[in-house]
Amino acid sequence: MDKGNQSSIETVAKLTDVSKLYGSGNALVKALDKLNLEVQKGDYLAVMGASGSGKSTAMNILGCLDRPTSGSYKLNGQSVEDLNDDELADLRNNELGFVFQQFHLLPEATALENVILPMIYARIPKSIREEKGKQALERVGLSDRMENRPNQLSGGQQQRVAIARAIINQPALLLADEPTGALDSRTTEDVLNLFAELHDQGLTLVLVTHEDDVAARARKIVHFHDGKLTN
Repeated sequence: MDKGNQSSIETVAKLTDVSKLYGSGNALVKALDKLNLEVQKGDYLAVMGASGSGKSTAMNILGCLDRPTSGSYKLNGQSVEDLNDDELADLRNNELGFVFQQFHLLPEATALENVILPMIYARIPKSIREEKGKQALERVGLSDRMENRPNQLSGGQQQRVAIARAIINQPALLLADEPTGALDSRTTEDVLNLFAELHDQGLTLVLVTHEDDVAARARKIVHFHDGKLTN
């Protein structure tokens, strides 16, 4: 997809009447129930809800990690539900960035090597990968830690490496699932400040959290209950 055309697309992600069912018969679980959710370009959206409310299922569908049972999902105007697995993998790598509670860094790789992994999958030449990787680490304040391995970094620094990896391909949408859940309060503040800076620079961000103070940093908050939005 041509990223140059993104500026003309106001809606980055749109779920329309999306339902997700698991099991069958008496064991049928309706994780999402005709959910409608729209993420506009430049949004900073916090998603809240109790365990089992559907917020993680919705995040997985937004991230093309799962498919809806019914309904439609469009990412930058492209219908997602009919793509095959290879097309979905390309879409995830080129249009989406992911940050999780656990950092998912390769323990034997340096910070720079961890950051450039998505560009390897995208078959981008080595010289470009390394330059972009250095720029991404500088962007998250780790220009002096490029050769450090994860065990030589604090939890907050490891999450910054994960964020640099998530933004290296300039994603249309950054999805963060409990990104501060493994961090102390001071480090949480540092990561939230970084998210705010990236959002101010034009990043579109959806963040799942159960913490009110984390959600309060977003520009918009939605609540899930029984697979639907309550606001």
